Amino acid sequence: MTIEAKSAKTFQVETDATATFWHNAADNTLPPPDMMGAYMRNRPVSAGCVPGRKAWIIGSGVAGLAAAFYMIRDGGMAGEDITILDAMHIEGGSLDGAGNPEDGYIIRGGREMNWNYDNLWDMFQDVQALELPEGYSVLDEYRLVNDNDPNFSKARLMHKQGQIRDFSKLGLSKPQQWELIRLMLRRKEDLDDVTIKQYFSAGFLETNFWFLWRSMFAFENWQSLLEMKLYMHRFLDAIDGLTDLSALVFPKYNQYDSFVRPLVNHLKSRGVKVQFATRAYDLDMAVNGDVRTVTAIRAKVDGVDTTIPVAPDDVVYALTGSMTEGTAYGDMDNAPVLERGRHDPGDESDWALWKNLAKKSPIFGKPEKFYGDVDGSMWESVTLTCRPSPLVDKLKELAVNDPYSGKTVTGGIITFTDSNWVMSFTCNRQPHFPDQPSDVLVIWVYALLMDKEGNFVKKPMPACTGREILAELCYHLGIEDQLDEVVKNTKARLALMPYITAMFMPRAAGDRPHVVPAGCANLALERDRA
Repeated sequence: MTIEAKSAKTFQVETDATATFWHNAADNTLPPPDMMGAYMRNRPVSAGCVPGRKAWIIGSGVAGLAAAFYMIRDGGMAGEDITILDAMHIEGGSLDGAGNPEDGYIIRGGREMNWNYDNLWDMFQDVQALELPEGYSVLDEYRLVNDNDPNFSKARLMHKQGQIRDFSKLGLSKPQQWELIRLMLRRKEDLDDVTIKQYFSAGFLETNFWFLWRSMFAFENWQSLLEMKLYMHRFLDAIDGLTDLSALVFPKYNQYDSFVRPLVNHLKSRGVKVQFATRAYDLDMAVNGDVRTVTAIRAKVDGVDTTIPVAPDDVVYALTGSMTEGTAYGDMDNAPVLERGRHDPGDESDWALWKNLAKKSPIFGKPEKFYGDVDGSMWESVTLTCRPSPLVDKLKELAVNDPYSGKTVTGGIITFTDSNWVMSFTCNRQPHFPDQPSDVLVIWVYALLMDKEGNFVKKPMPACTGREILAELCYHLGIEDQLDEVVKNTKARLALMPYITAMFMPRAAGDRPHVVPAGCANLALERDRA
């Protein structure tokens, strides 16, 4: 997508490395959009801020925080002119991490990263690390941790109640390899609303490759083939590290303490304001021909209807939907209870803003394609807070280092290929929280299939208590006979997330809006998990 600047110069808002074959030419002298390196570390010289301009950012997840960061660093905007609005009472959105050893810790999801998360590393190269001397960045800390503690797994796939399954090969036959190659050669325009299971053979969906891929990225068989293709292009360079997870790098702590806290400190020290308990649900717009200008943000502030005026020269960045919206929580003795409708999240959800924008014009896409089938987009995670028990003893057998050593433990998720739920678990470097006691470990568990009975517990996972999910995990580890001792020394906190893979739902061209929708003069849309 391109837009016309006031100088009549056209520049790209959304780059598409697959749209054409890049080549050097007199009218194409910039680097390719997917090239990263020292040449891309330039700082644009600001042409000067528009006098009186304010920026309003809806959502304090990593996309919203990054928008504020780049407006200051590259756009020359004053931090005090930027306000972030969030419905919650804490920054970070889906990048969360909370709790304590007494009640149990909780992380709804995790992030598996590699070297070329280019924008992320570009940003965090300029953000001060919390535990290093002045002048050392979050990226410096990340390299310090990972360069001295290589990541890999020795038990990536398991089956038969505690046995390690051979995961050294992807297990793709020649015809199945060609299925992947043909997919990568297909045009995006040919894949509207096509699902993964409609394209791949039944045998492909039973291979090591598919267990490795789907459990790493949380793809379901009924989800978008287009998204599968885009992820293949994005992570193709990591394919030879897919089996043992040696392509991945992980933070020192959980994602909130590793990324959100230092980035929020960076922004607040520059004057950025964060306004909590503010759920934006609509935007007022002035329409002049094909040009739309946001004039106000409609929001509930502490439950009270409020109108936030937006001046013509102000800019608005709005989040379209949320992968962790409507999370239902449970614990050892209580299963989570969903409050969102199966096909409509309701007017009090974080999807309301996108729903109301879509009513104004087709340029804002079709949010119902993403939120409209909770059974297709939902999965559940469980965070275990563990003191020494047979579960920890089994973990030691599967770990690449002593779990209490501060080094890599499982190296990423371990997936049970014969689990009816497609259950996985992981133990990252410990402590996973800065305040975590030395005798406590934090383990994260999740599963993909929410409508199947467990192998040991004859219920679907969303109907289970933490105690029952722990029993299912112990069964797959072959220690179900020691369950009582495990339960006595473990706390479980559950998170059932109805929209956690909403971005993977089948879609067609136009369903997801452009970052700057056509004709919008002062509005950009953030994409959850972009």
